[in-house]
Formats: sequence, structure tokens, C-alpha cells
Amino acid sequence: MSGNSAGSSKPTQEELDIEKLLNREASAFQREVEVERIFKAFKLNPYDILDIKETATADEIKKKYRQLSLFIHPDKCSHQRAPEAFDILKKAESELSDKAKREELDAVINQARIMTLKALNLPTTTSESDPKLKDLNPSFQQRLRIQSKQLLIDEEVRRRKAIKMNLANEGLEARKKDEEVAQRKRKAEDDKSWEDNREQRVDSWRNFASSQKKKKKPKTAILG
Repeated sequence: MSGNSAGSSKPTQEELDIEKLLNREASAFQREVEVERIFKAFKLNPYDILDIKETATADEIKKKYRQLSLFIHPDKCSHQRAPEAFDILKKAESELSDKAKREELDAVINQARIMTLKALNLPTTTSESDPKLKDLNPSFQQRLRIQSKQLLIDEEVRRRKAIKMNLANEGLEARKKDEEVAQRKRKAEDDKSWEDNREQRVDSWRNFASSQKKKKKPKTAILG
């Protein structure tokens, strides 16, 4: 009698190959889904791109970045826009690793948190673990993301306006400098032309003076 029962029989090589293929296809599909998620994430919020909470530590952010970057790496992901998604992830991680930039971002999100809590008629010191925030629909986190998005858009609009204004001012200053340079150049050319024509002017004056002398009538002698 055989030692292997039907219930404990090992899968055949063909079955193993099929399972491996299905797992590979499922993994490829998940990678493409993740690429699409990155593109749908709000680009001004690195937390949204990395799909991580605002309270995450620096180590948690680095760990999440490594996981996602390996998962959708262009060498492993066949999605056409995987390289672009990879760059977006890198930029998000870089911004959160920059202390000054993260502090600015956190300040905006904290303002959004205060505004969200006020809209719910709750104290601004209410923590996210408070029972009053548990059964909200939409959830507190969704409300916070929406409010943060609006504030970040407003901040970006102000930033772009400031850049545009600075560029306009720089352009005006550049035009003024160009005009000053052109004026100095014209004056230098006029001065040079004046010097170059000095002898011609002197000769003209001499010719003029000589002709005037010739035109003078001789004095008439007075008879006594």
C-alpha cells in the first residue's frame, strides 16, 4: 500500500509552474495598480504620494519609500510610466527628508487639522484617537486630506504668483539696465564722433572766416 494518501499528495511540477505564473501575473498587476495610485495621488502632498500618515517617523518614511521604489522599479514593473512614477516617489521622499520643507508642509497640514476640527465643533486639541472621530463619514482622515489639499493648492498659487512677480520685476530691472547700457553706448559713440570730426570742424571754421574777410569792402578814402 502506498505511503502517500490522496490528501497529502504533493502538487505536480505542472501545478507548481501554473501557481508560479499566476503569482507572477498577480504581482505584475499589483505593480501596475501601484503606479496608477502614485499618479492619482495629490502631487503637492508627499505623504499622499508615499501613502503614509503625517505622523510617520523619518525611519518609517525611508522604509516605505524603499518598499515602494523596489516594488515599482522600472526593471521590475512593465508599466509604461513606471520610470516617471519612480521619479515622483523619489521627489516625495526627498521633500520629507528635508527638515525645513517637511516643517513647512506639517505647518500647513496642522492648520488644516485645526480647521477640520473647528468645522466639526470640536476642540482643536482633539487627538485622532478620540472616540468622537471614530464613526465619522467621511472619516476624519479623509476630511483632513481634503482640507490639506485646498490649503496646499492655495499655498502653491501664492508661491507661483510671487515667482511671476519676481520675474517681472527682474525683467523690468534688466530692461532698465539694458537701456542705461544703450544710453552710455550712444553717448560714447557721439563723443567719439565729435572727436573724430574735430579737424573737419576746424577747417570749416577757417574756410568760413577766410571767406568773410574777402567779402569785406575796402574802406573809402575821405577827401580833405
